[in-house]
Amino acid sequence: MSDPQAKLFGDSELGGSGPGKPGRENSKPGGLGGPDPERRGLPLAVDLDGTLVATDTLWESALALLRQRPGSVFALPFWVLGGRARFKSELAARVCPDAAALPYREDVLAYLHEARAEGRPVVLATASHQRTAQAVADHLGIFHAVMASEGGVNLKGPHKADALATAFGEKGFEYIGDAAADRPVFARAGAASWVGRDEREAEKATEGAPLARTFLVPPAGLGAWLKALRVHQWVKNVLIFLPILASHRLTEPSLWATAALAFLCLSLCASTVYIFNDLMDLEADRRHPTKCRRPFASGRLSIPQGLAAVPLLLGAGLGLSVAFLPAVFTGCLGAYLGLNAIYTFGLKRVAIADVIFLACLYSLRVLAGGLALDIVVSPWLIGFSLFFFLNLAFLKRYADLQLVAAAKGDSSPGRDYSVEDAPLLLSLGPAAGYMAVVVLALYVQSDNVTILYSRPEVLWALIPLVAYWISRVWLIAHRGQMEDDPVLFATQDPVSYLVGALAVAVLALGSAL
Repeated sequence: MSDPQAKLFGDSELGGSGPGKPGRENSKPGGLGGPDPERRGLPLAVDLDGTLVATDTLWESALALLRQRPGSVFALPFWVLGGRARFKSELAARVCPDAAALPYREDVLAYLHEARAEGRPVVLATASHQRTAQAVADHLGIFHAVMASEGGVNLKGPHKADALATAFGEKGFEYIGDAAADRPVFARAGAASWVGRDEREAEKATEGAPLARTFLVPPAGLGAWLKALRVHQWVKNVLIFLPILASHRLTEPSLWATAALAFLCLSLCASTVYIFNDLMDLEADRRHPTKCRRPFASGRLSIPQGLAAVPLLLGAGLGLSVAFLPAVFTGCLGAYLGLNAIYTFGLKRVAIADVIFLACLYSLRVLAGGLALDIVVSPWLIGFSLFFFLNLAFLKRYADLQLVAAAKGDSSPGRDYSVEDAPLLLSLGPAAGYMAVVVLALYVQSDNVTILYSRPEVLWALIPLVAYWISRVWLIAHRGQMEDDPVLFATQDPVSYLVGALAVAVLALGSAL
């Protein structure tokens, strides 16, 4: 090929070292009856972003730069002003996405393997930077050539069409794409294949070239967003209501209304944190046996969608708080967000410090509830919360290592823990849990308890209940039967609900006259 953007690998077999698996469960033949011998002999060119991979490598690079060099965010606007080609070059000079961790579309990849097996030249033709494209090509080992953006040329739309037509001739190649920007390429292709959510969209976009095949992508839908927002994790924020229960002010509707609004504000801010963390952890999540299925890691939701959701959620959470809740609670939300930023960019990768930090964030929820409701939170409650949630934080890391070990891994992606650390966590976690039991026991026999409970001796029944629950969840985790999130486990565990109901009954009995 004479095009300067094409980097030849050579014609020898490079071996299918990529993650593709045979089969195309989401692909459908696109309007052509049987195999066309003439079309089957055409060189096959495939786009990268949104086509071969379910993500955009330019956004991946920008996030990688933000994660590795946060200060570089101030330079991004100046690079953008220099044009897309310069922007891509500046990013590529500093970071490159991990090609092995990208979410490849297996049906498209299987089609490329088939074309290679038939002896057709297979080309990666992308507007991504040459360094990124080459990394993908080196990882997959199936491409005869790479055409990509380099120097001052952004290989997109008409530029890509010119490069392919120069290399293979007008109507001399088949092209697989996914976007409106690919229409100039389809117009000069001998056959077109489409990756998208609608066959009618495929026929419209590829007008001018025979439609060879469509690879249908199911829409993300509400379920993906609920998973990204981690609505199930909002259960953690019920700690906002704990000061009402602890102060025995259950019959004041205004407190419940205020607590409900505070719960919503904290939950919106928490979802902001979850999405931001997922965007920062894309590569680590993709190497994890279960987190790889998260919406952003898998490509079901795009990076721009996540970046757009962050300010919307944050604005809603803080806006409601500023308008209707005490300023001190809004300050607590600010502290929660700031501490999470410290966790995301630093402490997340510091062993032991990360779990202690998580336990503090749990206790901050209790304190935030007290500030929103103007109820003084008891030091006993804070002490119990710290140790109890430290126990859960250790449990989360231990269960995660169990999953990693089951997947034949040696360390937790994105965390400073190896499988060899599991026995230590198994010691530290239950110890923290039983410290919470000790704090509870000290509270039950203290003078403070007589102020709120007419039968304080009944509260001793809480001790075996809490001890049983803590011991049981650790036993389940030790057997490898727990998801990596113990809070989610508790919300789906009937025994946990039973223990909780018994604890409420004990508190009610202790308060009865």
